[in-house]
Amino acid sequence: MLSILAADQVEVSERDALVRLVREVIDEERWRLAAGGPALPGRDLADAVLDRLDRLGDPELTIPPHVINATGVILHTNLGRAPWPRAARVAAVAGARAYGFLELDEDTGRRGPRFRAAEDHLVALTGAEDAMVVGNNAAALALAVGLAGRRGAVVVSRGELVEIGGGVRIPEILARAGIRLIEVGTTNRTRAADFEAPLAAGDARVVLRVHPSNFSISGFTESADLAAVAAIAHEHGAIVIDDLGSGALLDTASFGLAHEPTPTERLAQGADLVLFSGDKLVGGPQAGLIVGRRDLIARLRRDPLARAVRPDKAILAGVGATLAIYRSGWATSDIPVWQLIALTPEDLRARAEWVVNLGPTIAGRSDLRVIELESPVGGGSLPMQVLASLGVAVPVASATRAAALLRTGPDRILARIIDDAIAFDLRTVSPFDDGTLARRIADLPAPSS
Repeated sequence: MLSILAADQVEVSERDALVRLVREVIDEERWRLAAGGPALPGRDLADAVLDRLDRLGDPELTIPPHVINATGVILHTNLGRAPWPRAARVAAVAGARAYGFLELDEDTGRRGPRFRAAEDHLVALTGAEDAMVVGNNAAALALAVGLAGRRGAVVVSRGELVEIGGGVRIPEILARAGIRLIEVGTTNRTRAADFEAPLAAGDARVVLRVHPSNFSISGFTESADLAAVAAIAHEHGAIVIDDLGSGALLDTASFGLAHEPTPTERLAQGADLVLFSGDKLVGGPQAGLIVGRRDLIARLRRDPLARAVRPDKAILAGVGATLAIYRSGWATSDIPVWQLIALTPEDLRARAEWVVNLGPTIAGRSDLRVIELESPVGGGSLPMQVLASLGVAVPVASATRAAALLRTGPDRILARIIDDAIAFDLRTVSPFDDGTLARRIADLPAPSS
């Protein structure tokens, strides 16, 4: 077979890799013959190898397929959370395609600090003494709690022992780091005074605050004031690590949502380190962003774990470009997350009516209608908070089958099911994709009379 492939001038730099691929095809042919299938000529087997080589080189098969998000969930975790700003995409590609001074001092020509543009932006945006970028916020948390030291202890309110995505829980993160957990307060009520005893006794040198960004407790509740907790911690020589989870660099209240604490506010209230995500409300590439005291971040940089959780050059470039947009004052117009949050129902009405009016022409459907919807921000951000939105409802014979059909094909769409109809929330759909929605509606079987 290799001779046949040679005749086709197959060019590969690694002969062993081609041999392994040929053996895979031959093994599959053996299984087919064992199952009673007819033998294929060598030419057909060679074509099978060539086809597999072509598919391996197809970039469409090595990246997640493009999906139109018609759910209205802005930070959809299963769809990759925040779409990147254009500047971040350009910066990441530029960083990936060539060499760069990633860890080299331009003046001396010697090894220098790792590319610091993103961290310098964080310092300017938050007022922190220093900053650090790691792979994601879970990595930031695992690195930060290490400041307690091996077999050290961390004090956490019982109401903040949360579980984040993928079933990962705060107690398990601490246990994996070899750190003891000291719980204080109760699930629904914790006061600053609850932190006094273990800190005064010297049982712990770290207080961990975890923002309940993906759930809400209401009723007979009380949360310890961060400034009061920080005052107690500092009195006893302890530090305060504040995990904001999603994190926001703009005031969410100005968009009609509940106020989300900002890193700047948390630092001003006495937190020594603040941790938050880069791919949620910040709206950039996946990253864990750490801001705070210079001496503590210097210790984090020296931790052996820091090398294991550091991001690569493309991510650093993308994060830096995203943060630069905030510093330039163009976040609401240039960062997709804030563009989508800022949309009003009236911004979407003309688009929804256009799709509905196009229904009889493209799909022969006159039963489409504009509907009012509620769009959650998603991504573990702003629980119980929604944005008024508009969309299009499409009655179908089977909502489950229709939704599955939309998830296939070259133009894949993830939609919602509401009252046995398919609902497209236009808040998270690009205007350029409205025509695609209308065309795909033609594929959906209408309900029987």
